[in-house]
Amino acid sequence: MQEVDDNLPRLGYVEPYEGESISHYLGRLRRFKANSLPSAYSLGKLTELGGTLGRWEKLYFNPFPSHKELEALGKVIRVDATRLAEMLPPKGVTSKPKPILLCAACYGEKPYHRLEWQFKERWGCDRHQLRLLAKCTNCETPFPVPALWVQGECPHCFLPFARMAKRQKAR
Repeated sequence: MQEVDDNLPRLGYVEPYEGESISHYLGRLRRFKANSLPSAYSLGKLTELGGTLGRWEKLYFNPFPSHKELEALGKVIRVDATRLAEMLPPKGVTSKPKPILLCAACYGEKPYHRLEWQFKERWGCDRHQLRLLAKCTNCETPFPVPALWVQGECPHCFLPFARMAKRQKAR
């Protein structure tokens, strides 16, 4: 956690999870009770990054976030820029913003979106040896961006993500 700068707005601190995507993290940060920011743009105004954070919430990284941008965000949310960089694809690894992918078995253990699920070369969960899901196993609605995962369920039929693991196929 970074030092607090009295000239910057004070937001409630939200601890990032290991392997969490920046999209999921920014959604949790905005919804945190002490922050209550209605949109990525509202956070972007505080950090002077404008609509850039909206792109990151949608997992669009072109242009790739600069260290300066990560530092600007980090100062306001009190998370080190290096830690924020860990929530982005590593150099040389391509990620896909669509479809949003999910391992329901992983989500059932720890309910957050993993960055690695979006890697272009990844269509399965190494931990559970299951294929990743791109849509609800009940109603086939594609998953929304992770920043919008409030209850951890399908936005159409409300089936919890963790319960989808029963219908996840082996790799």
